[in-house]
Amino acid sequence: MFRLQSSKVLAVDMTGDAVKAKNGSMVAYDGDMAFKKLSGGGEGLRGMVTRRLTGEQMTLMEVKGHGTCFFADRASEINLVSLQGDKLYVESSNLLATDGGLRTGTSFTGLRGASQGNGLFTTTVEGHGQAALLSDGPAVLLRVSPQYPLTVDPGAYVAHQGNVRQSFQSGVSFRTFMGEGGGEAFQIRFEGDGLVYVQPSERNTIAGDV
Repeated sequence: MFRLQSSKVLAVDMTGDAVKAKNGSMVAYDGDMAFKKLSGGGEGLRGMVTRRLTGEQMTLMEVKGHGTCFFADRASEINLVSLQGDKLYVESSNLLATDGGLRTGTSFTGLRGASQGNGLFTTTVEGHGQAALLSDGPAVLLRVSPQYPLTVDPGAYVAHQGNVRQSFQSGVSFRTFMGEGGGEAFQIRFEGDGLVYVQPSERNTIAGDV
């Protein structure tokens, strides 16, 4: 259903089924399509409450029909992820599209979300199907294992999946250590067994000296 027309354009072939995508990300389509704006990134009452508490806005649209629909967002790189009943945690700004059958929701992220100004919750995608992630430059897929925990700069984090524990450690930031200043005063530490998606260009954060 999902395929890359190029590294920056997602093509979704539909035969009467539906796909959820970032609002405004459709760039072209052929065939017969219907578009409907959805209320937000999370489903159900919890999603509504958490978005209201945090001010996090993730506007999605549902596309349904027969034909091919093309999606893109600001020439960002697109990365396809196949889910086999597992759960994907992704920054809401990095989620482009999901199969209509996948469930989206919200998950508490604590300090990282608060310090970045992106709300206290991150988006979850769960079920069987495909999701398309956005990244500033080609995403790098890094493995976390019990023997080798992984530490990531919060501005470069895109998503993670698997049996992974997430925590935060304070100290000298990567960029401050390199003498650039203005960097995050903490990092995200992942332990367990899973995968972490990292982009090669950091998004702007407001962590400062938090």
